[in-house]
Amino acid sequence: MRFRDPGVPVTERVADLLGRLTLPEKIAMLHQHQPAIDRLGIAAFTTGTEALHGLAWLGEATVFPQAIGLATTWNLDLIRRVGAATGDEVRGLHQKDPSRCGLNVWAPVVNLLRDPRWGRNEEGYAEDPLLTGRAASAYAKGLAGDHERVLRTAPTLKHFLGYNNETDRCTTSSNLGPRVLHEYELPAFRTPIENGAAVAVMASYNLVNGRPAHVSPYIADELRTLDPDLFVVSDAYAPSNLADPMQQAYFADHAESHAAALRAGIDSFTDLDDRSEVTIERITEALRRGLIDEEDVDSAIRRAIGVRVRLGEFDPSSPYDHVTSDVINSPGHQELAREAARESVVLLKSECCLLPLDPQRQHTIAVVGTHADTNFTDWYSGSLPYAVTMREGIAEVFGRDRVVHAEGVDRIALRLGDRYLAADADGLHLTGERAGFDVFDWGNGVVTLRSTVNGMFLCSSEGAVTATSTGPSQWVVSEMFELTERPDGTVALRTHSSPGNPDLGAVTAQLDLGPRAARFTVETLVDGAADAADLAASADAVIVVTGNHPLINGRETEDRSDLKLPAATERLIREVYAANRNVALVLVSSYPYAVGWADEHLPAVLWTSHAGQELGHALTDVLTGAADPGGRLTQTWYRSATELPDLLDYDIITNDATYLYYRGTPLYPFGHGLSYTSFDYSTLDISHPSAAPGDTVTVTVWVTNTGRRTGSEVVQLYTHQQLSRVKQPLRQLRGFEKVTLRAGEARLVTFELAVDDLRFWDITSDRFVIETARHKIMIGRSSSDIRLTGTLPVRGTRIGPRRALARPIPAIDHDEYSGISVVAAPDSVRGEAVRAAEDGAWCCLSGIDLTGVRSVDVDGDGPPVTLRLDDPYAGPSLDAAEAGGVHDVYLVMDAGSRVTSLTFRS
Repeated sequence: MRFRDPGVPVTERVADLLGRLTLPEKIAMLHQHQPAIDRLGIAAFTTGTEALHGLAWLGEATVFPQAIGLATTWNLDLIRRVGAATGDEVRGLHQKDPSRCGLNVWAPVVNLLRDPRWGRNEEGYAEDPLLTGRAASAYAKGLAGDHERVLRTAPTLKHFLGYNNETDRCTTSSNLGPRVLHEYELPAFRTPIENGAAVAVMASYNLVNGRPAHVSPYIADELRTLDPDLFVVSDAYAPSNLADPMQQAYFADHAESHAAALRAGIDSFTDLDDRSEVTIERITEALRRGLIDEEDVDSAIRRAIGVRVRLGEFDPSSPYDHVTSDVINSPGHQELAREAARESVVLLKSECCLLPLDPQRQHTIAVVGTHADTNFTDWYSGSLPYAVTMREGIAEVFGRDRVVHAEGVDRIALRLGDRYLAADADGLHLTGERAGFDVFDWGNGVVTLRSTVNGMFLCSSEGAVTATSTGPSQWVVSEMFELTERPDGTVALRTHSSPGNPDLGAVTAQLDLGPRAARFTVETLVDGAADAADLAASADAVIVVTGNHPLINGRETEDRSDLKLPAATERLIREVYAANRNVALVLVSSYPYAVGWADEHLPAVLWTSHAGQELGHALTDVLTGAADPGGRLTQTWYRSATELPDLLDYDIITNDATYLYYRGTPLYPFGHGLSYTSFDYSTLDISHPSAAPGDTVTVTVWVTNTGRRTGSEVVQLYTHQQLSRVKQPLRQLRGFEKVTLRAGEARLVTFELAVDDLRFWDITSDRFVIETARHKIMIGRSSSDIRLTGTLPVRGTRIGPRRALARPIPAIDHDEYSGISVVAAPDSVRGEAVRAAEDGAWCCLSGIDLTGVRSVDVDGDGPPVTLRLDDPYAGPSLDAAEAGGVHDVYLVMDAGSRVTSLTFRS
């Protein structure tokens, strides 16, 4: 059988196997759980092993820093090596148990971090498309391996397209205008596909411009033009959402929706867990009704088989046969985890010579905070094989007798009359003896409670509350509670409700107190902040280690509402600082915080993601100067959520969002990160006095370590187009290089800047163009800390007025707007329109040459549209018979108006 011959080209092997399959066999292969075909000796195959920052969900595995932490290293070789280690662990477990661990891995995530409130912020790499694309390519190349023929694993990019909110994620539509789509969203996918790093893509839950992403024409029009063989999988349960009346309800029934998804380019249906018979029934019904034909099925199965062939599944042997499960958490991977965690630490602020810590200078170190002696994991982490905490790491250097510790959390008792609430494995009960709870405040009123009776956390299940949990770790977080204050000063203890976590009400049922919530009086047994401050007062230096819980208040299914630290955390920091000014704040979190007070007052502030098993070693290496802080931010840290646009508004250009367009002064800018040494930038050279499309300009700069110790620097290249028909980014990353220099060492850093990369999407011609303009060349330490600048004149295109008679003008190709949204056109398959959300809404088509125009047709529906010239409110109505010359044409609409295009006629 030719499909088993590795010497035969992949396309021929795929065709051979496809030709041997029956139609029912092919239909069954459309589901995530592809069944075995015994008559051909083909094993079962399952898509979707999670491998975002290490092998996940399948037991102990090496846990590397979260994806955002990996990107913060700005070290592409390191990211590639982490991907390779993860790929090896997948292969090793697959070798041991193929049915448990498949080789199609669902990573990396390339959704851009445009808004730090996104619940899945830690899964992405950066708010910048270039950095995201390069980091994703590096990780995917590591996952895929470098064998010329056989993939180590099959990496899958997530999630296509415009997915950056958890709030109503299955029913909200991401508004992606042509420029945001082509300049911002698509490049992050384009890079790893074009360079062959990724072989698959997962579609996203949301709608894009009013059409579900799973039936988006961009799958065919964008992804498949990059790679016709690209394997596209659905997200979990998303196929059913298409026709679910409680979700998208975009189609009348499931047969119609599955047919549409298949025709749009979905090759594998991740739906209803392992109940593949449901998908089989729906596809079979679609075939029976003529909604699809066998060739539609063949197209999808051809791509599915292609991935399996490239994984070497049908070969007599594999170049990865030597990889066994012994590789999981091997010593080499442990060291790599430490290296990755170490390089991801960002020094945000450093003053007063507090850092680096020195055992000869500081005798006693206080390590306090909720994260001081606990390493947290997120939903896409593997199980920690071990965990080195911050407290343990510092103790290894300073000695355990010189390190003091406090969690800094309050301990309270809940009194009802003369009895106290107690909790143990048997549940809740009232006792005459004072029992307590340690209160972990995660913000927005959400707490977890650890019982002093047995040291376990309260959790709710099936109407009962017990103290049986070691802490939140499951998809449904049953450990979240609220202490709701009453006007009389008492509190009610309630379970916390959040997406995926139902409100189970007040915890009274077990106490036989009736339906009303019990009114407990809170007695403070231990003031956590004061306790930590007392401990810190006598220390030579204090490390406050705090941050978020990856499964609470900002996670998959739940966005954050603000950027604030929890109130208890803020108080802890201030109380400790009041007791001892030698405080270094270490934030361990999945996302940025607004820590303005800490930045203003504390001598040192650092950030790292949840960095896995080696977190404590990595932080200790940096805090003690054994390693220079190597991390640089990949996301803007804002001073307040008030500086952000609406979470559901994806138009970064109009909203001045992300570092590309943001005009304010951030708390910490994109690219920011300090070193323990200092660097000087000099002698910027630009190889060309001017350039044109197709040219590559060499930009060089000398970087010198002017300090007294070895240090790492990320040299960053930005550009800004100084004159344009459209609003251009204030600065845009074009290249970067991470260098490590000894004291006094200088190095020439070289960037190759392709002029073609200076293009932008021109809505007047529906293509990328390079304008004739001067470009400012900027070299610096961050997007705000620019050290050297130069100018590069570029000879390109001059964009003139749009000729009204040249072709119909799509309404989505507008320049400005107010009160409209982008929606699907009446065509069920492709096309977009604008719809008025309010009376008086408008969009502007700038610079329209109306010469020769005698009439105009408005293609759309709903209330009539008024066309005005040059002003949406006071401008004259467009009278085609009298109009002429170049004008801005405004489409003024009332609520419900939908416009697809304008056709001007002579």
